[in-house]
Amino acid sequence: MPILKVAVPVPLPQVFDYRAPRGTGVRPGCRVEVPFGRDRRVGVVVGHASESDVPPGKLKPVTAVLDETPLVNGEWLATLQWASRYYQCALGIALETALPVGLRQAKPLPFEGYRALALSAHGRQMVSDPPLRRGSRVRSLFERLAEGPVTYAALDTDLPGWRDSATALRHRGFIETVSLSASAPVGARVPGPPLNPHQTEAIGAVTASFGRFQPWLLEGVTGSGKTEVYLGLVEAALARDRQALVLVPEIGLTPQTLRRFRDRFGPAVHALHSGLAEGERSRAWLAAARGDAKVILGTRSAIFAPLPALGLIAVDEEHDASYKQQDGFRYSARDLALVRARALSIPVVLGSATASLESLANAESGRYARLTLPQRAGAAKPPTLHIVDQRRARLVHGLAPELVSAIKACVQRGEQALIFRNRRGYAPVLLCHDCGWHADCERCNKPMTFHRGRGRLVCHHCEAERRVPVQCPECHGPALQPQGQGTERLEESLGELFPGVPVIRVDRETTRNRGAMEALLDRLGPHQSGIYVGTQMLAKGHDLPNLTLVAILGVDEGLHSVDFRASERLGQLVVQVSGRAGRAHKPGAVYLQTHHPDHALLAKLLRGGYRALAESLLAERRAAELPPFAHLALLRAEAKDGERSLAFLNDAAAAARETEPGSLDGIEFMGPFPAPMPLRAGLHRFQLIASSTDRARLQACLPRWLDRIRALPSARQARWSLDVDPIDLY
Repeated sequence: MPILKVAVPVPLPQVFDYRAPRGTGVRPGCRVEVPFGRDRRVGVVVGHASESDVPPGKLKPVTAVLDETPLVNGEWLATLQWASRYYQCALGIALETALPVGLRQAKPLPFEGYRALALSAHGRQMVSDPPLRRGSRVRSLFERLAEGPVTYAALDTDLPGWRDSATALRHRGFIETVSLSASAPVGARVPGPPLNPHQTEAIGAVTASFGRFQPWLLEGVTGSGKTEVYLGLVEAALARDRQALVLVPEIGLTPQTLRRFRDRFGPAVHALHSGLAEGERSRAWLAAARGDAKVILGTRSAIFAPLPALGLIAVDEEHDASYKQQDGFRYSARDLALVRARALSIPVVLGSATASLESLANAESGRYARLTLPQRAGAAKPPTLHIVDQRRARLVHGLAPELVSAIKACVQRGEQALIFRNRRGYAPVLLCHDCGWHADCERCNKPMTFHRGRGRLVCHHCEAERRVPVQCPECHGPALQPQGQGTERLEESLGELFPGVPVIRVDRETTRNRGAMEALLDRLGPHQSGIYVGTQMLAKGHDLPNLTLVAILGVDEGLHSVDFRASERLGQLVVQVSGRAGRAHKPGAVYLQTHHPDHALLAKLLRGGYRALAESLLAERRAAELPPFAHLALLRAEAKDGERSLAFLNDAAAAARETEPGSLDGIEFMGPFPAPMPLRAGLHRFQLIASSTDRARLQACLPRWLDRIRALPSARQARWSLDVDPIDLY
């Protein structure tokens, strides 16, 4: 009987041999249930063999074949195998990461087609005179369903917040969930706005490259209409009967972008991200694999959508750090987009107003073709930039008088302002004014953030919580005072400064529930004045036409950092947040409040914009042989006993030196040394960096080095991981 090579989701580098069931032809790409130790695991068949190193009497049989035909095509499996090798991750773990949770279990596949709501028999009897309050959201949903079944996708687009109304109707027996055929009509297409010459030129250039591998770097200033370019390219791909994959960096951006795509292309557009229910995510993934989902719009994990007719990949905000997975299978979705595009001979578009230094270097070297959108769409003009010197200024609730006056004038004109502070909570520090005690996290040795609404102290590094003390634990005095400002305190302060003006806070605390982000952004009408207070969730992608003022607080925190990427990220953040202002016909203004108005980084942004800053940073990186002019692999180790972490990394460094002569030529090992945050969640953390200007040489070294590391006795004394192409040296 044939022997199956099965990738099992365990952190071991090899695949495992199993006997195939009699009379079955199990092909690569099928899931199987197999015995592993005392458990049973769901693995993926990746190949066949006629012989095995396991003695015939000990070769275990497959317990069950879960798929009659492969779930995925050959390119998908080949991409995962490549990624497993490149990122030095066990193939079984990589495959498990790429599958939706619902497909990692030995369960029947969910039904095909589109989930939809329809009136039940009882509901249809009530159509002529429904016992529902007129004008209510529940009645609006009922009347929409009276016209016929409506897919969940269409409801998400047309009636945001419909799920609560559906629950009310379901309890009364008026509606039911049905399945519509995947070949159901996709709905009417809503035409887009007229394109400017730069958008037309970009679409034409990329369209001309259909059918061959070509990376494009689409540099468009904020508000230049990059999404319309993506929509035009998707339309061109669909006209050729091809599928399209569009990645966005955060779930918070998905609803607004999804609405625009579904307005244009109907429910054939499927969302794919971790915020979906398990069954919904599995159905979208399988619809992509069957070719029913013509357009997949999703976050990082959507790069693993199995698209047999894929003709285009677009990565929006390609610079965003959230495209890099930070634990487990540490892959970069942006970089895998390039790998998939090369394998399929299709174009890939990387879009950003603040392109990463890696992408800019690739464009300069000719690896990427460059496209530019130098002007904002329509009549919108770039916002004016103002530096607010807060030295010696008498701050009002943490705001300089100049900034308070600008916000007041903005709301009096009936416009909207955004106050950006990248710290959630009420105050970053709780301090005793009498003795100087401050609340620290015992597991991280960092200040705990005071969350007034929850009445808790929270560590934003390990999420540990504790009650707010009534008195100082050291001197037992009552003078506990919150120091600094988070978004929660800013919300309160702005409410006091501008009574009667709506103040809307958008951060992780206020957007935990599904649909919360959209609901918050919809609270202010397009002609209503108000103030948004938010973290980086509001920094990119959102289009608020009446927003004309942006104030950025806490700029100084990014000017002094040990991370070599800090300047790049601060420049990107300032430009991205600034880009929210003045996106329609009203002019916009941006205020940066700082103690360092003459800092070189701010001066470069003021004089030459992000392009000037990026050119300066690229020159610094080239001289220092840092990415993108060098390639890194970061070995991290952590343990409750710091000596064990350090001992393991010392052994790992020694193991590297013991590899074959000549194999380390051109590779530099730095460390071990404490991580920038040496204590986190009670674990002492150290790291060792391997660096080389030759990516191929570094890749050739890593597998042999890891084999030696796994054999070290000290490897079992600490928790360790290898991160290839790290973006955070935390």
